[in-house]
Order: sequence, then C-alpha cells, then structure tokens
Amino acid sequence: MASHTNKSAINGGRNNRSKWSILLWVAPVAALCLGLVWGRYPVKLTEVLLVLAKYVGLPVTGEWSSVVETVVLHVRLPRVLAAMLIGGGLSISGAAFQGLFRNPLVSPYVLGVASGAGFGAALGIIIWNQPVMIQGCAFLFGMVAVGSAWLMSKFYRASGSMIIVLAGVIVGAFFQSLLSLVKYLADPDDKLPMIVYWLMGSLSSIAMKDLYTVLLPMGLCMVGLLMVRWRLNVISFGDEEARTLGVEAGKLRFGVVIAVTIITASAVSVSGIVGWVGLVVPHLARMLVGPDYRRLMPASLALGACYLVVIDGIARNISAAEIPLGILTATVGAPFFAWLLGKGRTGWA
Repeated sequence: MASHTNKSAINGGRNNRSKWSILLWVAPVAALCLGLVWGRYPVKLTEVLLVLAKYVGLPVTGEWSSVVETVVLHVRLPRVLAAMLIGGGLSISGAAFQGLFRNPLVSPYVLGVASGAGFGAALGIIIWNQPVMIQGCAFLFGMVAVGSAWLMSKFYRASGSMIIVLAGVIVGAFFQSLLSLVKYLADPDDKLPMIVYWLMGSLSSIAMKDLYTVLLPMGLCMVGLLMVRWRLNVISFGDEEARTLGVEAGKLRFGVVIAVTIITASAVSVSGIVGWVGLVVPHLARMLVGPDYRRLMPASLALGACYLVVIDGIARNISAAEIPLGILTATVGAPFFAWLLGKGRTGWA
C-alpha cells in the first residue's frame, strides 16, 4: 500500500510538472499580447493582431488609426520584445550559473559584469554621451570584468568554482569603486543624473535598432546554453563525478561563463542594471518543473521573459513618471525570495 502511494505521488508530481512545462510554452505568447495591449493609450487585441499581421507581410483587412500603428510598432513592440529577450536571457543565465557553481545564491552578475558594464556606461556618458558609445563601452567593460575575474582565478592555487566566484567579487568591488569615482567627478547638473538613471535600469529609450545589435549574440548564446543543459545535471554532482561520466568540467565551465557573460553584458548594455531577475526566476522555475536542467532551463527562459514584461508594464503605467526597472525588480524580488526561503520551497535539493 505504501509503495503504491509513493508511486502515485511520484506520478502526480511528474504530471504536474509536465502540465507546467506545456503552460510555459504558451505564457510568452500571452505576455507578448499583454504587453502590446497594456498601456495608457487603449488598444484592442484585435487591432494589435491586425497591425502585427500587416507588419510581417500578411494580407489583412481592417481599419485602425495611424496612432494605433505607431503605438504598437514603434513604442510598445520594441519594449516588449526587449523585455522578453532581457528577462529570458538573465533568467536562463542565472539558472546556468546556479547549476555550474552549485550555489543557489549566485546570479548572472556574480562575476562582476554589472559593475564593469556600469563603469563602462558611466565612462561613455561622460566622454561621448552617444547611445551607441554608451552601449559599446558597457558591453566592453562587462566582458573585461568577467575576463579579469577568470584570469585572476587562475593565479590562485585553489581550483574549482568557488575561487571563480570569489575572484568575481573582488573584480566587482574594484569596478564598483571606479564607478563611484566617475560619479564623483561627473557634472552634478548634467552627466550625474544620466549615470544614476542608467544604473537603475530602464527600457524607456529602447528601439528596434538596439534589439538588432544584441539579438544575434544573445540568441546564439541562449541556444548554446540550452544545448548543454543536460551536462549541468552532471556537473551539479561535482567535477570528479562529471569526469567519470565523460563531461569535461573545466571546458564546460569556461563555455558557460563565456555564454552567460555575453548574454548579461549585452542585456546590461541596452537596459542598464536590472537586478534580481536572474536570481529569483530560476528558483520559481524549480518550484514548477523541478531541478532537472533539461526542463529548468527552458522554464527559466519562458518565466523570465514573462516576468520582465509584467514588470515593465507596471513601470510605465503605475505612475505618470516611469519607474526604473531595477527599483521594481528589487521591490518585488526581495520579498518573494524571502518568502521562498521561509517556506523552504526553493526546490534546490
């Protein structure tokens, strides 16, 4: 009887996870429609679908105003697509790092990419104050920060994932001090407010051309992470166990770090620093589909895309002045993460 009960519970858990997996495929489409409809200017879902159909070249019949087309295609569509790309990218990166370093408290920013990108953006604002240069400097210094952390970890006698994390903390603190120096030297009436606002994260000035610059590198790296996700199941047991199963932990760790760095640096370069997404969303995905990375990574990708669309919608509609994304993600993410820890439902074990 007990055996039958245990088997029923296991099968029930598997069925629930399968249902959640199917639902998570539908959720991003619903989030896309919600983001395009939701706003201060009212737009019907039928109008959104007709405008999008015409945009992709489908023959459609119907009437809508030019204002509706402008709002959907030039205001909301770039923001919603950017929110989905950045939210999904940060979430799948966080899930990959948590498995790679076997630590539920790490995020995509753990190796100093946020501090490096923040310093690069601040430098770009002070010297050039051109969007393309700000984004380029943010991406460049984000990569430099992670590269420095990786090289620093090689100089220590200890090996493994923990020394890389510690090196990332050191590099992050160093670039954070450089960022503070740049803010101190910046013009308090002009450049300093721009730096502070950029650091809090926003999609208010996003355009389709910004998406074109980051879509290819982020997309390729996310596909790469999905292709090796089963190996993260193996490496989560430790390097020795992974080696016995034919997985080279060192090469895998290097490849995942490169992919996550490119995703994170690209995201930060166009949106600023949006915290807590890559930390909280993977834990929520574990609650829904379990710790198997074959399901966890796609679930994190879908949930992250939906989560940031909702957060961005709140940011641009809750008040007359748009609230930076970093404020809302921390305001929502911190209490939710505390609740997860209190309930003991992180799904980590």
